[in-house]
Amino acid sequence: MPSVEAGMILIPVGFLIHDALVITRSETFREIFQPMPGHEPNVDAAEVQKFGALSRHWWDPNGKLKALHDINGLRLNFIDQCGHLNGKQVIDVGCGGGILSEAMAAAGAVVTGIDMSRSALSVARHHAEKSGHAIDYHQSTVEAMARKAAGRFDLVTCMELLEHVPDPDAVVRACGQLVRDGGAAVFATLNRNLKSFIFAVVGAEYVLGLVPKGTHSYRKFITPSELDESAARSGLVLRNAIGLHYNPFLRRYSLGGNLHVNYMAHYKKY
Repeated sequence: MPSVEAGMILIPVGFLIHDALVITRSETFREIFQPMPGHEPNVDAAEVQKFGALSRHWWDPNGKLKALHDINGLRLNFIDQCGHLNGKQVIDVGCGGGILSEAMAAAGAVVTGIDMSRSALSVARHHAEKSGHAIDYHQSTVEAMARKAAGRFDLVTCMELLEHVPDPDAVVRACGQLVRDGGAAVFATLNRNLKSFIFAVVGAEYVLGLVPKGTHSYRKFITPSELDESAARSGLVLRNAIGLHYNPFLRRYSLGGNLHVNYMAHYKKY
């Protein structure tokens, strides 16, 4: 989820910053994230429960998930530029309550949404039916879906999921399997550095309240170079990456500039 990027007034956070310093530059992607053996579900039950508990807030534009509504238009425009949504087969990995899925369907895409939260999917199905969008929702991991539907999609979106699973490398690999040759994959996640900890955890969760406290675990943040390495192993080539920033004075989000905190990355499968 999005974070503050500029103009914050910080409070004493020594007890939090300790966690940010646990990960050193010498630790690698695979040392931090332990691969899941075999076909064991790549699921953190606590994360699923945490977001499932927010189900009644998914479609409240002024509620606890307000930030997702505020950035949805920016994300949609970027995704459309990457994959030209109209008429395309799209899968939204970690779709939650369907905010982005519905926006892509409204833009003309044929959308499949997958998530492991049964309550979030219930909300997504109900809202899609009420809104008149025919979205195919499934309770599934991306790895399980890749075993059934490899190469079926023109576009794969995976927004703010990588930092919430035990093995993000497996998620990237499965996304690469789902997208057809010539198709696109778009990821959104959080960079891992002291700045991102201060802005995404301290600022967004504890100072400004942009997202609920406990939303993020800094240790699971993923640097752009780590994502690139994982994507390359999955047959995906980087085409574009862009930062997502929040101005607390204007209370406005924007795309562009650096990738220091929140960022989106567009990959193509050749």
